[in-house]
Amino acid sequence: MHHNLSLITTIAAALGFGLVFGMIAVRFKLPALVGYLVAGILIGPATPGFVADVALAGQLAEIGVMLLMFGVGLHFSLDDLLEVRAIALPGAVLQISVATAMGIGVSYLWGWSMGAGLVFGLALSVASTVVLLRALEDRGALASLNGRIAVGWLVVEDLVTVLMLVMLPALAGPLGGTVSDSSNGFWTSLALTLGQVAAFIGFMLLVGRKLFPWFLWRVAKTGSRELFTLAVIAAAVGIAYGSSALFGVSFALGAFFAGMVLRESPLSHRAAEESLPLRDAFSVLFFVSVGMLFDPAVLIDSPLRVLVVVAIVMFGKSLAAFLLVLALRYPLNTALTVSASLAQIGEFSFILAAMGMSLGLLPAQGQSLILAGAIISIALNPLLFKAVAPLQGWLAERAAGDRSTDPLAELPMSMPQERLSGQVVLVGYGRVGRMIADALSEKGIYFVVAEQNRELVDQLRRRDIAAVAGNAAEPAVLIQAHIANAALLVIATPDTFHVRAMVETARILNPSIKVLVRTHSEQDAELLRQDNLGTVFLGEQELARSMTDHITAALRPH
Repeated sequence: MHHNLSLITTIAAALGFGLVFGMIAVRFKLPALVGYLVAGILIGPATPGFVADVALAGQLAEIGVMLLMFGVGLHFSLDDLLEVRAIALPGAVLQISVATAMGIGVSYLWGWSMGAGLVFGLALSVASTVVLLRALEDRGALASLNGRIAVGWLVVEDLVTVLMLVMLPALAGPLGGTVSDSSNGFWTSLALTLGQVAAFIGFMLLVGRKLFPWFLWRVAKTGSRELFTLAVIAAAVGIAYGSSALFGVSFALGAFFAGMVLRESPLSHRAAEESLPLRDAFSVLFFVSVGMLFDPAVLIDSPLRVLVVVAIVMFGKSLAAFLLVLALRYPLNTALTVSASLAQIGEFSFILAAMGMSLGLLPAQGQSLILAGAIISIALNPLLFKAVAPLQGWLAERAAGDRSTDPLAELPMSMPQERLSGQVVLVGYGRVGRMIADALSEKGIYFVVAEQNRELVDQLRRRDIAAVAGNAAEPAVLIQAHIANAALLVIATPDTFHVRAMVETARILNPSIKVLVRTHSEQDAELLRQDNLGTVFLGEQELARSMTDHITAALRPH
């Protein structure tokens, strides 16, 4: 008995080739994503040999998009975004505008339509969340201020892209694309689209925000891990499909809001963990299916256009981001980290390109150029991160003295000298640093905060708290914090990468200073102790010690 096995064949080929080439990519110190795209090229119709079912791969890719967007929504934190909103919001919007303008400009020179240029420019403007998170995790910088700014910047990019995914169908007609209902005018179509989206968002915020977390909790009470995982995946795919069927919005937007409302549940971390394996598997299918659409002939037929695309992605928009961060008076290291983080494109670019193709806006060559730019930029992105440190040193030598022009980089001259002798220098004003500062204030102990987040420094000064803006790994920052007269250096930031530089500078300027260091990794704690960098506090150990003290006190005979 014969069966049509094209679905099984496509899944097996996609996962098998994705595994092999993903391993090869990782072996060459490249993101596995590059291997998945190459695997798709090899089993696609543009290369000889085995050809998978492109139509089925496209449907599997839709599920991959749903789960990718669900994951983005599940990790979307409004609090984290608000913390860096002063730099992430204007920076991301301006950088998207600059990159989109570049894309429109070159597409005009190539003779493309305005609609094609808009889709093309938007696709080149938005970086890959998957690649960025992996790069920051590999460097231990995800929890640092630079990491939070880069992630917040990308969250704004994602939100803008989601908005464009909603708007493009309504804009397709006026931009020269195809429309599903030609009887409606532009404004009618736009109003109808925005009305459907508003109705969906209202439903999710008013009903889904309470219903789905409650439902997830009821499933968790059954004690079945399988049912819980099934509930999470069913919610992601079901809400995405329902949003499309009932409200006419995209699968991507529906899945994004599914993740957002489930994040309201106390079980959101478990939901993210349980759904991760399936999300990873379908994301592989998504990237492989994207690779299947790539025509390698574009590298031979239009090499100059490919170079232009790579230049816009890796240098054009990165330079714009670099200058914007410096214009907002953030440190050089922050500007270099953010610009390196954005020097690639990925999953959202593919989604935009696919929608542009389906709406008749983007030519086939445009999609191939976007895919070529993605593969090359993702492959070269690690090299840019490696160049951050030496480039920072080179630029810092030529920009010596620029800190004097920044009012937040120096303590006010009116600061009483008694507050700058025997004080505590507190590096980092996050959750831990804030609690330490509150405790010091209650005990009447003077302290100076060294913090990279300029908004926090400005807020602290408004409250008459001594604070200096900058990276405490730079000697100038600790000098401004009067480390030479301090009694104690407390490093409360989770960024342990720069601890050695901070401690060495502090001990050169003040050999008798005592140092307290916070870390959340046993490996980091052991290395810090071996290097004699001060008294090290590990979060889990301190929690266990505190709980043990309470236990022994409770069991002590009265």
